[in-house]
Amino acid sequence: MIDTGDIDVFLGLDVGKGEHHATAVTPAGKKAFDKRLPNTEPKLRELFAKLQAKHGTVLVVVDQPASIGALPLAVARDMGCPVAYLPGLTMRRIADLYPGEAKTDARDAFIIADAARAMPHTLRAIDGEDETIAELEMIVGFDDDLAGEATRIANRLHGLLTQIHPSLERVLGPRLQHPAVLALLERFGSPAQIRKAGRRRLVTLLRPKAPRTAERLVEEIFAASDEQTVAVPGTEAAALIVPSLATSLTAVLEQRKLLAGRIEELLEAHPLSKVLTSMPGVGVRTGARILIEVGDGSTFPAAGHLAAYAGLAPATRSSGSSIRSEQPSRRGNKQLKRAFFLSAFAALSDPASRAHYDKKIAQGKHHTQALLRLARRRADVLFAMLRDGTFYEPQPVKAA
Repeated sequence: MIDTGDIDVFLGLDVGKGEHHATAVTPAGKKAFDKRLPNTEPKLRELFAKLQAKHGTVLVVVDQPASIGALPLAVARDMGCPVAYLPGLTMRRIADLYPGEAKTDARDAFIIADAARAMPHTLRAIDGEDETIAELEMIVGFDDDLAGEATRIANRLHGLLTQIHPSLERVLGPRLQHPAVLALLERFGSPAQIRKAGRRRLVTLLRPKAPRTAERLVEEIFAASDEQTVAVPGTEAAALIVPSLATSLTAVLEQRKLLAGRIEELLEAHPLSKVLTSMPGVGVRTGARILIEVGDGSTFPAAGHLAAYAGLAPATRSSGSSIRSEQPSRRGNKQLKRAFFLSAFAALSDPASRAHYDKKIAQGKHHTQALLRLARRRADVLFAMLRDGTFYEPQPVKAA
């Protein structure tokens, strides 16, 4: 929780690309400023200096700390102003407490400032000194974009191969992001071109990228090719498109590989790196995402708050005696929830995690439900690890 006892004025910024709306309120709730503000350093400095001279200590609160909110925070820190962040979901809930239904920048800025004044427990601290997390956030965000692009291109390739030759897709589809398969599709975009190249030429092409499986893969490709003798309409067009898509997918995967190296360097440079990665299932990318969203965990009073923020706390629904159920929450930080979910899936090889998953399956939960329960349990463990600064300790598995 942010300490607001020494704050003399609360400045809420509803940030925008070209300009922000700034509203300042005093501890008594009186407006001290309420105007649009250009997103430029001179104008930001002018406002902060004016409020400091007239009132004293200024707490600058934004609803988006990255991207368009980065410059106001940097200027505020440089001028000695404390800064904080009001999550957008929290702000929308708080907005329901205020009269009116209009959605305007001025109203949002006032709500941000007044929430900081009246409900400081809703604020999240922003560590201005942690450049590692700032760089991680930018790189991981770009990596997420590349992952989405890789999925889009791969799905397009799956669709084209399935359309012109389903048997060939069944062989190449599961290996579509393998360098050897992409090298094959970059050179030969149709089944006829593959058959014309011949076994020996294909083995020579694939062996540098798949030394152990090149010959077996070529045999599987030719066996699949022999299962279809007719040419489906559109095959010639696909022969032009497939190599282009394969080249694009190769480039995206190479970019992700380079980013993974930088993400690993930044993660290892952070003091919490070894704590996070000591937990089974937490790799470089998931560890980086958890670090970005959770930090050292100090902004969460208890493990339940972290679980709720990640959308892992089940939503209880009850009404009299007719409706009693618990459903997965649809709220929370979706990126953090995905990181916990993926790490839980990756941790199924860990005996303790597997035992908890199997227990939920035995209770009648389906796969996704059991993974969400496991993710919730791991969120509780991770909170304790961050709170105490301790590494993960494997727990003995109890006999069924």
